[in-house]
Amino acid sequence: MAKGIIYVMSTVVPGLIKIGKTGKNNFESRMYNLERNGYSNVTGLRRKFAIEVNDYDEKEALLDDIFSKSRVPNTELFALDLDLVIQLLSSFEGLQIYPSMETKEQVFTEATKKRRSNEECGNIPEGTYFLNRKVKGFGLVKAAMEVKDGNFIVLKGSTCAPSDQDRLPECRKNAQIKNNILQQNVICHSPSTAGSVVIGKAINGWKEWKDQSRQPLDIYRFKPD
Repeated sequence: MAKGIIYVMSTVVPGLIKIGKTGKNNFESRMYNLERNGYSNVTGLRRKFAIEVNDYDEKEALLDDIFSKSRVPNTELFALDLDLVIQLLSSFEGLQIYPSMETKEQVFTEATKKRRSNEECGNIPEGTYFLNRKVKGFGLVKAAMEVKDGNFIVLKGSTCAPSDQDRLPECRKNAQIKNNILQQNVICHSPSTAGSVVIGKAINGWKEWKDQSRQPLDIYRFKPD
């Protein structure tokens, strides 16, 4: 059973990655060359995950078969979700070579979170969105939210209606609110969670948060690429 390293790299082209293999003693020199010289006219390659496995030739061939429809002909480049490939490789039995400061379990968990976050974000453009709504018994709630790196960040200075509900997300329970004003940014993982931070109860954030043109986030949710 020949041992070798299977790796995945990002490229300067969004959505285009490289999956390759190398010998046990050649990883650093291979990464050095690719990161400085590029591959098949594609530059900006950066190592993202690498694992030493048994039967690495057969395993790389299997990956080629699995992702054949996403492969750039005659190359080791694929139009794939990087985090999906990291999830798969980190589930292999073997010695993780890169990154060296995290365990395979940590890498797998982080890649899973990123994929879920990206799925939740859909095609929402990064930027600032707004929520203006009257809450019965309180008045007008005015809030701003920034969408960035797959997160929905409720910005400090937003109005937060009081709430006596127990079933609220932890981010609302832990939010620093003084005189109904949010004192620091709150990071959420969905627009509805972000909405509950300021409204104080469950709401459909896809319809409540709006862009500069007063269009709801929902218009981006199923927008084709």
